[in-house]
Amino acid sequence: MTPSDYEYLRKLLKERSGLDLSADKQYLVESRLLPLARKSSLPGIPELVAKMRSGAETLTAEVVEAMTTNETFFFRDKIPFDHLREAIIPALVQARAARRALRIWCAASSTGQEPYSIAMCLKEAGPLLSGWRTEIVATDLSQAVLEKSKAGIFSQFEVQRGLPIGLLVKYFTQNGELWQISAEIRSMVQHRQLNLLQDFSHLGVFDVIFCRNVLIYFDQNTKTNIFERLSRMLEPDGVLALGAAESVVGITNTFKPYPERRGLYRPNIAPVIRVGASTLVPQTLRAVAAAR
Repeated sequence: MTPSDYEYLRKLLKERSGLDLSADKQYLVESRLLPLARKSSLPGIPELVAKMRSGAETLTAEVVEAMTTNETFFFRDKIPFDHLREAIIPALVQARAARRALRIWCAASSTGQEPYSIAMCLKEAGPLLSGWRTEIVATDLSQAVLEKSKAGIFSQFEVQRGLPIGLLVKYFTQNGELWQISAEIRSMVQHRQLNLLQDFSHLGVFDVIFCRNVLIYFDQNTKTNIFERLSRMLEPDGVLALGAAESVVGITNTFKPYPERRGLYRPNIAPVIRVGASTLVPQTLRAVAAAR
């Protein structure tokens, strides 16, 4: 790959997906795109880039998809889902008692493990959400991964990564070496193709947004812009969950961390109450804080 080819790919990927490749990531590009070049009957990446430059839009879309498909697994990092079960759901049940409805957005849903993990958490809440309307919106840049997510079919390897055996037995059906999540859980998730670089205000306002392990690939200006737009998509007492390696610190003032809830953030306009001598917690978590 020539320096010119690499710069072309870097610019295109940033414009199309927000992916900000540093100068030393040529190995990553080669590992992701060489198989695509061979699949397209091309000798290598220079020929792939030449075809893209000629206006091969379908190939260009495949390149973006190959470079932006990231690893995922059920209940990844565990802590955000513990927060969801132990704090967020109980608190929102109290705060939304009048409307009895919850909306959750999974903003980088990939092949479905995250939104289905959220759906199982809601289902496991049992009587707490009985009679409630719950809506999970799963979005991703890649239509291919969304189609896999809709099918809800996972390999033995995929269900062994992070998924408790009890939930596997309860919510999945085995067919040979594949496992399909139940129609009931699948029906809880709506799938929509979405580029986070573009306007997403049409999705409406949410109580919880999971935007995990995607912003780390963007430059700081892009992160700031997305955070500002995400803040307008959350209820004033809503919750934003980020990945373990992500933070708002030094990037935006539109969110603040939840005390003692690593990875969770609230809009800066959220009301707060004082608990004990000095701890400030958002109104949404009043019930959890009071129970301590």
